[in-house]
Amino acid sequence: MSALTTHVLDTSLGRPAAGLGVTLERRESDGWIQLGRGRTDADGRCRDLLPEGVTLQIASYRLSFDSGGYFQGRGVAGFYPFVSIVFDVREPSQHYHVPLLLSPFGYSTYRGS
Repeated sequence: MSALTTHVLDTSLGRPAAGLGVTLERRESDGWIQLGRGRTDADGRCRDLLPEGVTLQIASYRLSFDSGGYFQGRGVAGFYPFVSIVFDVREPSQHYHVPLLLSPFGYSTYRGS
């Protein structure tokens, strides 16, 4: 399993947000560098954002979710075109799971397990 995973639940439907675009970046001294990108599967999970052989470092990371594209694909006008979650990795040997609870007009996140 990747050292970093995410899961998106569409709370307006009460089910996983399948097909939502996700990008993973790491903060460097000169800005953000993209490490990976993908789409959530039928269960709303993105398990392979960190490419094979790439390990987490002590750094700040950003997960960006294409919430606007997801809701547009459902024919719903949402308020947030993107949701970005910035978090710190302090112990690279641990697994980091960052879930997103998403609706057209709000979102919430937490550190999962």
